[in-house]
Amino acid sequence: MESLSIINSHSDVATPNVEFNAETGVCVLSGEAFMEQPYNFYKPLFEWIETYCKEVNKPIFFDMKLTYFNTSSSKFVLDFLRLLRKYQASGGEVTVRWFLRKTDEDMKEEIEDFMVVTGLMIEILPL
Repeated sequence: MESLSIINSHSDVATPNVEFNAETGVCVLSGEAFMEQPYNFYKPLFEWIETYCKEVNKPIFFDMKLTYFNTSSSKFVLDFLRLLRKYQASGGEVTVRWFLRKTDEDMKEEIEDFMVVTGLMIEILPL
């Protein structure tokens, strides 16, 4: 399995940076996500995680460093977390860390809501 890397260009700042490492299991989403039609962007990320969970079956470390995401991206973030929770429930080792600015109370509330909805523990760390 190959790693996945997507670095946004300055002309496309609406998409986050993606660094999914197949060797270490460290997956990082960073930057901002406010695409109007996010499905095509997130689909290969979901496929990568599903393949990793089935074929590699090692611990996965999901690091969220998103400083902003819109409503349509929020749905996909929730879907990622649900997928990770499913992997965890089947015996997979999952660590989710969310890095945020100390002053970002709105994001902190969103993360806490994600934990309630998914039942997945998310470690909140300073960015």
